[in-house]
Amino acid sequence: MKVSNPTSRDIAEIAGVSQATVSRALRNSPLVREETREKIQQIARDLNYFVNRNAAGLRTHQSNTIALLLFDETEGRHAVINPFFLSMLGFITRAASKHGYDVLISMQQLSDDWHIEYQASHRADGLILLGYGDYVTYRAKLAALARANTRFMIWGPTINDQPGHSIGCDNINGGCQATNHLLQLGRRSIAFLGSTSKRSPELAARYDGYCAAHHDAGVPLNERLNIPAWSAAGEGYRAVEELLQRREPFDAIFAVTDVIAIDAMRALKDNGYAVPDDVAVVGFDDISLAEHVTPSLTTVRQDITLAAEGLVDGIVGLIRGEPVESTLMAPQLVVRASCGAR
Repeated sequence: MKVSNPTSRDIAEIAGVSQATVSRALRNSPLVREETREKIQQIARDLNYFVNRNAAGLRTHQSNTIALLLFDETEGRHAVINPFFLSMLGFITRAASKHGYDVLISMQQLSDDWHIEYQASHRADGLILLGYGDYVTYRAKLAALARANTRFMIWGPTINDQPGHSIGCDNINGGCQATNHLLQLGRRSIAFLGSTSKRSPELAARYDGYCAAHHDAGVPLNERLNIPAWSAAGEGYRAVEELLQRREPFDAIFAVTDVIAIDAMRALKDNGYAVPDDVAVVGFDDISLAEHVTPSLTTVRQDITLAAEGLVDGIVGLIRGEPVESTLMAPQLVVRASCGAR
């Protein structure tokens, strides 16, 4: 059927439904039966119909845009985005597109009043937050967003009484998997490179898993093998040099991020240590580079596809007034060449 300048009324007449049903079906609303939704969407394709998002936004007072806020944890010193978050961007934009939303990506300084700007500007219908820096400061801003009835989803820690909704990884379980693997290989002096501060609750949870695995295996912890490190370029290298200066024997490393682990392997090589023969190494995240370094990095994978879909489904649900629950995803150990059995 040929229709010049087709409208939603035309689709409704052909499908034998109301305009409201057409509108919901074109937004992929679960309130419309799948069979009806597919029928309406096929008619729209046949008519070369598209939704005028600007006009729809004026009617509904929505921008049909999701704001994705990344946080500059280097305080402006570098323009490098955390590789794990960078890998999530494509999956988030793809998932948003399926729901008919555009994504506005913004890099924020942690010290800025980003929470005030976005809750008042109406540039987006909801926020997805990636990264946080100091969680104590971050949590106060989350509370401000919640008081303003802002719709937001968080990638990160799930903590009791935390404002908003979150998708995160079971970091304790992930830390336990990584450490258990090293223990099962016969490694008994496992260095920990990362943060144990509650200001970085995700990393601290990975340390809790490291401790739990030692406890369950009856292997005592050696606090001198605990080296503070942040997920930034050069931190893993510096942490290994500090570890070597302590002259404490170690035969394995668990680093709380792949960025730290990859730098640590470079430092080990520069200091004459072979990976995995002398020192086995496990990271966390499974960024794309992990598979391509030499030796390839054993790591704990966080499923970025599920994470992205969960964040977008969550924020779209909040925008539509649907019930949304926080979710904790199960991590998966990915064994590669940086861990060789003895």
